[in-house]
Amino acid sequence: MTLTFEEFEQLPGEPGKMELLDGELIRLPPAMRRDSRIAHRLYDMLMTPVDQAGPAAGLGEVYMGMGFKIGLRDWLQPHVSIEHADQPGDEYSEGAPALAVEIISKSNTAEQVEYKVQTYLANGGIEVWVMYSKTRSAWVFRQGHAEEFRDVLRSEIIPGLRIDLGALFA
Repeated sequence: MTLTFEEFEQLPGEPGKMELLDGELIRLPPAMRRDSRIAHRLYDMLMTPVDQAGPAAGLGEVYMGMGFKIGLRDWLQPHVSIEHADQPGDEYSEGAPALAVEIISKSNTAEQVEYKVQTYLANGGIEVWVMYSKTRSAWVFRQGHAEEFRDVLRSEIIPGLRIDLGALFA
């Protein structure tokens, strides 16, 4: 059974995270402590550079766990995200964020991760960071380009940003 966003929106609240991927309801277990710690660290690392870059760089607020309504059949909740300065939406942020960060855990399938990356980039996302705590590495996806980082992550949308992956995954 596939759902529209309106049907998804009416579902009762349940423990854990729920996403809608191309109309398919995906129930994810609550975040593991390590993943939550990484998300918090990354959020903290992004706050100052994003505030400094601000709307002039086309960037809005930094969020943890914010949901994004993308079209009629997708609701994605990246672990960390940065909205566009002019992100549309009233009740929900609409379209993809400028930056979406997914921290990979055992419950993620390769197909789901690939679908999310493609969905973010096809709907206004500029960068998608896919973080692998087990290998202490990150992939940064941009339109038509992917790059792996193992030491220091660099971003094209946040001028001068350098994320020390050793410190992030410690």
